[in-house]
Amino acid sequence: MATSSLVFEVRRREPELVRPAEPTPYEFKRLSDIDDQESLRFQIPVIQFYRHEPAMRGRDPVQAVREGLARALVHYYPFAGRLRECEGRKLVVECNGEGAMFIEAEADVRLDQFGDVLQPPFAGLEELLFDVPGSGGVLNSPLVLVQVTRLVCGGFILALRLNHTMSDASGLSQFMAAVGEMARGVTRPSVIPVWWRELLDARSPPWVAFPHHEYDVVPDTNGTIIPLDDMVHRSFFFGNSEVATIRRSVPEHLRSCSKFEILTACLWRCRTIALQPSPEEEMRVICIVNARTKFNPPLPEGYYGNAFAFPVALSTAAKICRNPLGYSLDLVRKAKADVTEEYMRSVADLMVTTGRRHFTVVRTYLVSDVTRAGFGDVDYGWGKPVYGGPAKGGVGAIPGVASFFIPSVNRKGEKGIVVPVCLPAPAMERFEVAMQNILKGSEVAETPKPTFVVSAL
Repeated sequence: MATSSLVFEVRRREPELVRPAEPTPYEFKRLSDIDDQESLRFQIPVIQFYRHEPAMRGRDPVQAVREGLARALVHYYPFAGRLRECEGRKLVVECNGEGAMFIEAEADVRLDQFGDVLQPPFAGLEELLFDVPGSGGVLNSPLVLVQVTRLVCGGFILALRLNHTMSDASGLSQFMAAVGEMARGVTRPSVIPVWWRELLDARSPPWVAFPHHEYDVVPDTNGTIIPLDDMVHRSFFFGNSEVATIRRSVPEHLRSCSKFEILTACLWRCRTIALQPSPEEEMRVICIVNARTKFNPPLPEGYYGNAFAFPVALSTAAKICRNPLGYSLDLVRKAKADVTEEYMRSVADLMVTTGRRHFTVVRTYLVSDVTRAGFGDVDYGWGKPVYGGPAKGGVGAIPGVASFFIPSVNRKGEKGIVVPVCLPAPAMERFEVAMQNILKGSEVAETPKPTFVVSAL
């Protein structure tokens, strides 16, 4: 059954606060100057689907996760606190042990009804990750919300929402892995959490050493922020053959690029064509880069704060659309290469000198690779999830701006990457045609419905 037509009922118990299983320090911990930028002041949703496991007969996944969460919060006790804001919009965690929000639920649906290939968009997401009234604020609200929903087949769904200022994908996955270990009876996490947010604080005095066009203030003079009505969500699968075909379409000296680089360039070009901006409009793509290994020495294992950059490639719509794909690819590679330790220091300095501004949204597309984040490896006792990763695309309340690269397997059992895309309906049709042109090496699409579109809602 296609998830687009799937309807089911979720029955939830009253939300509760899960506190750390043992006493934890009462203290105030400052976030880094990378953590508390405006770009990260929103909730990030993650979802995991688990099959029925006969060996776990008699064990309740709700109780297991609840206990694992309480024990993990002993080690990650800032997650049980609340954010406060002080001078200069600086965010500080009051580690008061109030707890994470937890919801126990049941749904009258089987796992197989979600389809044989699980990927965003997911039917009933608002019921599987319920927005408890008053819980979604950045300040003075629970930093973590977890909902565990039992399915009639014996499987379950775990959906989690985290205040992004606390962690990036790597840090959140580390925390979820710890919850899984605690749920399985492990006495301490295999990776010990490290706070040390001062490692990514601004210098004194601050010195902005790079242009940082990702934070440019750009007026939306031509109405080019994507409209919120008539939006279509679809996911696209890229296996080895699709990636190889795209790679052959660029000059030989660029073919050594990473899979992330070439897919990002391809998506950016097709999206620009689909949106039909004025030729002189400046279009941007932000390539999320994990900077943990860019430092000397690298950030310590266990660091679970935000440690990534938003480097941006930019060009006019005319140049992106009229030049071969290699043109966009070269821009993406150069943007990624900009990220160094000095670059991260410069971003932190920019935040404290500009009021912690948001990255540019106008005519911007953001791409993030979570294939190595580890959401698909978290085991609460029922094995690895059938799907583990972002619950949806978008950045905060802004749909259509972001896409994630998520590890997936298609109906033929081939491993690859699935990429959720959100666009207005007419633009989505043009996007599909542009992508098919690249995959066929032709200028005119023979069909508006390419075979690599694997889901729609």
